Parts: sequence; structure tokens; C-alpha cells
Amino acid sequence: MSELPQYRFCPQCAQPLAWITALEDGGEKQRLRCAACGFTHWNNPTPVLAAVVECTDREGRLLLARNAAWSGDMFALITGFMEAGESPQEGIAREVKEETNLDVSAVSLIGVYDFQRLNQVIIAFHVQAHGQVQLSPELVEYRLFAPGEVICWPGGTGLALAQWLSERGHEVTLRDWTSRT
Repeated sequence: MSELPQYRFCPQCAQPLAWITALEDGGEKQRLRCAACGFTHWNNPTPVLAAVVECTDREGRLLLARNAAWSGDMFALITGFMEAGESPQEGIAREVKEETNLDVSAVSLIGVYDFQRLNQVIIAFHVQAHGQVQLSPELVEYRLFAPGEVICWPGGTGLALAQWLSERGHEVTLRDWTSRT
């Protein structure tokens, strides 16, 4: 396989992992496996939660934020990983609170989106929230947008935002941010 393995050693016996083809339910499949103990690294996609945050105390404006690790001026949905023992709905309410300090009063599913570039499955929600915004250290800036002002990127969370906007009768503008100089 051409991709670089995330894992180099078996977590069970510490022997090196190798690309080994084996028969699985769907036929032969090449995966990182341990020749010594038989461990298989399945490399399943990670569930990521995303929120279209509608600020009910700010005329229904949408809160988008810029991650500290990003260059440029791209603002995006609030996202984060689910934790063990919580439902996706609980997880997105927790993420919105942790990252923005806003209190979530309603959560509804927008959809589930494939994001193979990062080996993720995005579970996107519309949340209604209120309160005083205080960003976590991983976010450096936020902006409030009227729904008609938002530009979506044609992948991942951008597709979720585009679907939410479209379902509410807003014209959707898509822009491929990766092609910007």
C-alpha cells in the first residue's frame, strides 16, 4: 500500500506491523497486521461531530470559528471528537460548550458525511445556543454571520452547512478554499 502507516508496532506484542493480505468476510484485504500474534489494525474511520451553531440570542446568526492551527481567514463549524460514554447529541453539546462557552438548548441531526481525506465520518448537527462567547485556546477568532452571508466549501463540514442552508431556503455558495493562493 502507498499510504504511510500510522502504527508501526503491534499494541499487543510490540512486534513490527507489516502490510499483510488475509482473507476477510469480503474477500482478501491488505491491512497492517502482526505476523507474530495476528493483531489487525482495522484503520476504521473516526466519528467527528460538527455543529451549525445558531445563536438564538443574536438574531439567529451563525457562529463560525477559526482554528488556531489554520492560516488564512477560513472560518468553520464547531467540531470535535465523541468521547466514550456519550451520545453524539451529548457530545456536540459538550463540544459547543467547551469551545465557545455557549449553552445549547436544542440539537437536531443534519446528516452524516464522508470525509475520507482525514479518514473521518462527520456527524453534523444544527444546534441552537445562547450565552456569552468565550473561545477555547484552540480557537483564535469567531464571527457571526447571517445565514445568507455564509460561503461553504464543497467537502466535509461545508456540505453539512450547505444542506442546512438549502433546507431553509437560502441560496448556497460553494468555494474551494484549497485552490486559494
